Amino acid sequence: MEKDTNAAWALGKIKEDVFKMGRLLEEQVYKSVKALAEKNRDLASEVVKNDDIVDQMELDIEKKCLNILALQQPMAKDLRLIATILRIIVDIERMADHCEDIARTTLDLYDEPYIKKLIDIPRMGGVAQQMVELAMNALINEDTDLAMSIIPLEQEMDGLYNQIFRELLSYMMQDPKTIPQATRLLLVAGSLERVGDHATNMAEMVVYMVAGKRIDINRAARSHN
Repeated sequence: MEKDTNAAWALGKIKEDVFKMGRLLEEQVYKSVKALAEKNRDLASEVVKNDDIVDQMELDIEKKCLNILALQQPMAKDLRLIATILRIIVDIERMADHCEDIARTTLDLYDEPYIKKLIDIPRMGGVAQQMVELAMNALINEDTDLAMSIIPLEQEMDGLYNQIFRELLSYMMQDPKTIPQATRLLLVAGSLERVGDHATNMAEMVVYMVAGKRIDINRAARSHN
C-alpha cells in the first residue's frame, strides 16, 4: 500500500511538471508566430533561448518516470500513465523545435519586406495553440471526450495549410523573385501543421491512457470530412 501511495504522489508531481512544460510550449507557439508576424527580433530570440528550457524539462521528466519504473514497479493504469507521459514529452519537445525553427526564420527574414501581409499563418498559430491547450487539458483531466474534440481543429489546421500552400505557390509562379521567401513561409506553415500533428498524437495517447485502446485521430478527422 505504501508503495502505491508513493507512486501516486510521484506521478501527481510528474503530471504537474508535464503541465508546466505544456504551458511553456503554448507560449512558444504564440510567441514564435507573433514574432514572425510583427518582425519582433527580441521575441524571436526569446523563443530560441527558451527551447533549451523545454529540452531540459523533457530530460528531467523522463528521468523521474524511469525512476518510478525502477523503484515503484507501477501496475495497470499507472503504467499506462507513465508510458503516455514518456511519449507526450517527446511530442512537446519536437513541437518546441518547430517553434524554434519559426523564430529562426523570423531572424533570417528580419531585413526583408514580406511579399504579402501574413494573415493565415497567424491563424494557423492560433489553431496550433488551441490544439496544444486542448491536448494538455485532456491529459490533466484524463478526459477522452476532450481528447477527441481535437478533430475539428485538426481539420481546420489542414485547411489553412492547403490554403497557404496554394497562395504561396501562386506568388512563386507569378514572380520567381518571391520563391526564396515564399519557400521559407511555406516551411513555417509546415512547422505549424506538424505542431498540430503532434498535438493529435498527444490526444491519442490520452485515449490510450484512459481507455487502454489505440486510435488514429488523423484518420478520424478525414472520415469527418
